Amino acid sequence: MAATSDDGGYWIANRYGQVVACGDAANLGSLGIAPTHPIEAIAATPDAGGFWLVATDGGIFTFGDAQFYGSTGAFRLNRPVVGMAATPTGHGYWLVATDGGIFTFGDAQFYGSTGSLQLNAPIVGMAATPTGAGYWLVATDGGIFTFGDGRFLGSMGAVALNRPVVGMSLDRATGGYWLAAADGGIFSFNAQFLGSTGNIVLNQPIVGMESNGSGSAYRFVASDGGVFDFGDQFFGSAVAPSPPSCTVSISNPTPSAGSTETASVQSTVAEAPVTVSLFYKTATTAHAGSTDGSGNAAINFSIGHVTSGFTVNVVVNVGNGAASCTSSFTPL
Repeated sequence: MAATSDDGGYWIANRYGQVVACGDAANLGSLGIAPTHPIEAIAATPDAGGFWLVATDGGIFTFGDAQFYGSTGAFRLNRPVVGMAATPTGHGYWLVATDGGIFTFGDAQFYGSTGSLQLNAPIVGMAATPTGAGYWLVATDGGIFTFGDGRFLGSMGAVALNRPVVGMSLDRATGGYWLAAADGGIFSFNAQFLGSTGNIVLNQPIVGMESNGSGSAYRFVASDGGVFDFGDQFFGSAVAPSPPSCTVSISNPTPSAGSTETASVQSTVAEAPVTVSLFYKTATTAHAGSTDGSGNAAINFSIGHVTSGFTVNVVVNVGNGAASCTSSFTPL
């Protein structure tokens, strides 16, 4: 979730890269197909004219006036990326991984990390200071790590929590911060407590939080896209995410033994591994390939182990289980 700078709206992104614009947030688009790695965070540009999406591999996707300054998508990371923060200029950003490793791009400066430390709990989010000369990292146990001009104002690291912390956000009015737990419990540090859902039975857990553009209020988003506002206006919530999908067609539904056929796969998962499994009467074969940038693949295979008139079931797996589909053919 990311707020517009004028307190008039926000964007909500899901793991498939679908983005819902609420209030005066501009509809700047979504990913057309599901990414190979799930989307983990969204960050708005300072003028609210665009936003970045970051995936767990550190891949960056830009919308509106958000510029691409680099990513870790081509690197092998020790731990997945779980958060990002934009610099005050909008000309750079930080990424943080679950081990607290920090990756800087554009005019974002490196002020330190926990990548070399043994943490009690994994990092789950970050927030940049208003000056851009520092940042905070927060762990699932509520532990806070400060770097640069980020001030330590307290944490929940020594307290037994009912539910893990899932995110943090800055109170720009006081310089303090809020932490949010999966049950919507709020922990305030030099920031005003405006309410929580800690005593409410939620349909789905809270997965993130954001303060409004001026930092005078906060809101949560749940895994089903539900939004809970405290201190500001409610502008709407997100629709349930559409899961990845695929379809497959066989070039010849009645092939002959020894012929070469093609399984044409259409999916919403781009650049992902594909396995086509053929279940003959006396054997099973598997044939591998990958989808292209549009989520499509053509997997060729030879017809063998034929039992005339016996229907061969075809099962396609895309993206290591992200989507699956079936078909069949009957050899002559």
